[in-house]
Amino acid sequence: MNLDEGYQFGLGAFETIAVKNRKALFLDDHIRRINNTLDFLEIEKKITNDMVNDYIRNIDKEYYALKLMVSEKNTIISTRDISYTKEQYEKGFKLGISEVRRNNTSPFTYHKTFNYGDCIVQKRRALKEKIDDMIFLNHLDEICECSTSNIFFVKDNKLFTPKLSCGLLPGIIREFIRDTYKASEVTISIDEIDGYDECFVTNSLLGIMPVLAIGEHVFSSREYTDYLLKVFFNNTF
Repeated sequence: MNLDEGYQFGLGAFETIAVKNRKALFLDDHIRRINNTLDFLEIEKKITNDMVNDYIRNIDKEYYALKLMVSEKNTIISTRDISYTKEQYEKGFKLGISEVRRNNTSPFTYHKTFNYGDCIVQKRRALKEKIDDMIFLNHLDEICECSTSNIFFVKDNKLFTPKLSCGLLPGIIREFIRDTYKASEVTISIDEIDGYDECFVTNSLLGIMPVLAIGEHVFSSREYTDYLLKVFFNNTF
């Protein structure tokens, strides 16, 4: 490994991809996103599907996470287990509110880069507080995303998710759910959550995770979320 600007200043891009039966899920979307971030960082590299597929052909596991890290002088691929459990999906996540605000004026907010410290620290804080994740708000108290996932709300069997401009990473599963199920992108203040029936979070490893509660607010239903969860895992994962 070379000690380049990626490892000195955080100027690098990464993707975390679910792999099942030697197939990288949503690979085209992950490759598009990491190459877009490399362009943003002015790193003259292009990652291809073949690079990932050549690597996973030699991994004798049924289901795991592949992490792709790219900086100016380094391209590193590694794997780890996916640790989400059946019990977590049955129970649903409990979320808190981070004291750290998302900066919707920073272009780094919209890219998955090595500048990931806020997310890691807030995820660790959540676990210390015996909850599952923290929600970031922007300076207007609008909901952005969680430390490692995007967030959706359900009202009358209709889907809503925060606007990208609020300050959040355009997640792969977020885009899939938004486009497939016609979710509306809106601004949602933290004071408005009691107006929604259900909530769930998404990322490339957990897929769709029901949310039981945000702070003291417990959601009254998860019927539509459970439907989406079943369809998503049966057809995608």
